[in-house]
Amino acid sequence: MSIVAIVVFVVAYALIANDRFNKTLVALAGAAIVVTLPIITSGDVFYSREFGIDWDVIFLLLGMMIIVSVLRQTGVFEYVAICAAKRAKGSPLRIMILLVIVTAVASALLDNVTTVLLVAPVTLLVCDRLAINAAPFLMAEAMASNIGGTATLVGDPPNIIIASKAGLTFNDFLIHLTPIVIIVMAVLVLMLPRLFPGAFAVDPERVADVMALEEKEAIRDRGLLVKCGVVLVAVFAAFVAHAPLHMDPSVVAMLGAGILIVVSKLEQTDYFSSVEWDTLLFFAGLFIMVGALVKTGVVKQLAHFAVTATGGHTLLATMVILGASLVISGVVNNVPYAATMTPIVADLVRDLTDHANHAALWWALALGTDFGGNLTAIGASANVVILGIARRADNPISFWEFTRKGAIVTVMSVALAALYLWLRYFVWV
Repeated sequence: MSIVAIVVFVVAYALIANDRFNKTLVALAGAAIVVTLPIITSGDVFYSREFGIDWDVIFLLLGMMIIVSVLRQTGVFEYVAICAAKRAKGSPLRIMILLVIVTAVASALLDNVTTVLLVAPVTLLVCDRLAINAAPFLMAEAMASNIGGTATLVGDPPNIIIASKAGLTFNDFLIHLTPIVIIVMAVLVLMLPRLFPGAFAVDPERVADVMALEEKEAIRDRGLLVKCGVVLVAVFAAFVAHAPLHMDPSVVAMLGAGILIVVSKLEQTDYFSSVEWDTLLFFAGLFIMVGALVKTGVVKQLAHFAVTATGGHTLLATMVILGASLVISGVVNNVPYAATMTPIVADLVRDLTDHANHAALWWALALGTDFGGNLTAIGASANVVILGIARRADNPISFWEFTRKGAIVTVMSVALAALYLWLRYFVWV
């Protein structure tokens, strides 16, 4: 059955990478095959946290999409877009740098999917005002969200999985990962002009028009904006404090969405206007196909082979985990990979004779898994969401367009991460 699971995933992956096919239909068709055979059962699909659909991700996305839909009715995205364009004096490069930094910082405080859902509408409006292609901006933001989310326990879903297994705290992530995230983000900002050449040409008349706009006039419903602000602050606070509250972020998002639906009194078409149903269905299909790989032991065998090849050498094990995590999580999505890899790393940590540096293995796993999300267009949840938003906004981003840029950023990120791990845990000890 493992061979069949691999064939289905590889064929589906190839079709997804080919922009002539509908990605959602391909993912659902692949899911239908592995369920029908059956490699994975309906019980696994709907109820297994290890093999099935990650409902926390699905409902987190749905809840935040509804919140964004309601927030869109206030005009606040237009307000922020005009402010950002005027602060950057209409320069597309400055605007991209500003949005990328905001995305990275916000992704460290929230999860990266929530961040791109909030930043993307602003980006689309800025680019529309300046009559420039939004695709490069959206790609840069997705990459920044995956990098920025690495800095904290709540920034990227794999970090929560790793922290739970390794017994790591919020402060541990801040102390050990924030320095390298800052370095990688600084290099990314410097790379932007070369990464997206030709994306920063703008008509001076458009710039003059934007500079003449009065941002306060963009707000259409101040009362609803206040209500949204109160709910958003509560939602964000609950995201950060979800562990002591014993409330998953998905539940928080759905509660916030429900409250806004009630207090806004909007029509159904309004509060569902930003819901990416295709994206949600794509995730469901992808989770099922990856679940089949996990259930048949394919992912575990790949990860175990990468780890056992180190022969118990801590530095080599650290670098192998970093590299393997980067490649595998970039292909099969980093959430199920992190869930599969954490028990293997835990076993390796127990078996190592050099216990002084064993923490480096956990940080290598986190860095490889999170940074690896930029490797392909489906490597991280934020990437899939951005591609869906871009498609609906008539600024489509192809699988290979994202992957070509993402691979460059990933190589840069992992090179700096490898140097950081070596210096911090094996040289400066």
